[in-house]
Amino acid sequence: MAGPVATALASLTLRGRCLVAAGLTLLLLGVLLGEQPLVQVAVFVLALPLLSALAVARHRFRVASRRTVTPARVPRGRDAEVRLELSNAGHGTGGLWLLSESLPPELGPAPQFVVDRLPGGRSTMLHYRVHGGRRGRYRLGPLRLRLVDPFGLVLRSVTGADTAALVVVPRVVPLGPGGPGGGHGGGGSGAHRSIAVHGEDDVSTRPYRQGDDLRKVHWRATARSGELMVRLEERPWRAEATLLLDTRARAHLIARPSPAERRVPADPDAPPPDSLEWLVEAAASIGTELVARGATLRVVTESGELTGIEHRAGLGPAELLDRLATVTPSRLPGLAPGLGLLARAAGEGPVVALLGAIGPEEAAELARVRSGPATDLAVLVDVGGWAEADGARRRRPVGAAARAELTRQQEAAADLLRAGGWQVAVAGAGDGVADVWARVVRPGVLPAGVR
Repeated sequence: MAGPVATALASLTLRGRCLVAAGLTLLLLGVLLGEQPLVQVAVFVLALPLLSALAVARHRFRVASRRTVTPARVPRGRDAEVRLELSNAGHGTGGLWLLSESLPPELGPAPQFVVDRLPGGRSTMLHYRVHGGRRGRYRLGPLRLRLVDPFGLVLRSVTGADTAALVVVPRVVPLGPGGPGGGHGGGGSGAHRSIAVHGEDDVSTRPYRQGDDLRKVHWRATARSGELMVRLEERPWRAEATLLLDTRARAHLIARPSPAERRVPADPDAPPPDSLEWLVEAAASIGTELVARGATLRVVTESGELTGIEHRAGLGPAELLDRLATVTPSRLPGLAPGLGLLARAAGEGPVVALLGAIGPEEAAELARVRSGPATDLAVLVDVGGWAEADGARRRRPVGAAARAELTRQQEAAADLLRAGGWQVAVAGAGDGVADVWARVVRPGVLPAGVR
């Protein structure tokens, strides 16, 4: 019993330690002054924590818990309901149990409960809510149980091992019509498009774009139109679409909230806290829309491709959100690895590039990589504008000279992409994804493969 008693005595509460200190003081005074009643009072005071420690040490209990999270995947800014079923798996009646749930600070304050004298074999249901303030994959639990004696002198803690998962995914914003789709007719992966070539006069052509192979120039159509034209070869078009997501830390102003700010529930309709989060939510909204139109979706970053498990040929809507939920800023300095992967993965389908702060060199390389029959779309985030948006104190400061240089490079990059045949829009800190989508999709000019 010495081991459990020593452990219990080491778990004295502040009240218990004060009582022990008072008992020792009374005992010392009683011995020095020769006062027998004072010594008797001191012995009683010192015995009380010891008896409480014995009672706590001898208490045997078995507790089981089970969590149900509804929903298990929640959009950023929304709440999830957690049901915690607590069972007394022992035969005896439990004592005064103080329960606290372990939660990441991004989900809000840790809930605490009090359960008094739960009979053996019985269960009780506890409820609490968590707030998905920031996207990510989180673990709820384990549960920490603290057993307290009736006088509140000794506290015994036990931590469980059971947890539950919660995924906070990016928000999906409904988009308007227009933009790349999943092919004609019924769409889907079986949709095809063929360019008929019945003769030299009937060959399909399009205007020349920077980076096109000069061997594909159709000279007869060029002479007839007075504009340099290139030949479109006969080839099937599969319902494919590719997202290029720029996650470089150096290309964004990343918001880093303080621990106090993490515990404050965010408004469900609040805008993303920084430029990277804006692009991630844009990728979620645009990708979900493309999949709904029948496209086989692939998502590429400078760090690699976001692959799915269930859909080997592309990401499904749920897989897309799950993979985007765990995207973190990369330390890579340039987009070159992602552009190389894009050249191999994109095929003939349309590309939607979601870019942070890029320079003219990277824009020119992107235009060289993509010179196919599809009309590609690019969204450039005005990173400098986030320095003046709400919560700018949480981001690294941007001086006036740096802001002007960011604007100059952004305009140069946008001009290069437009010259390469891209449809380009710039997203500011206060712009919604649906508004930017409406701007980047030109009315009446639908890209190849749109249904």
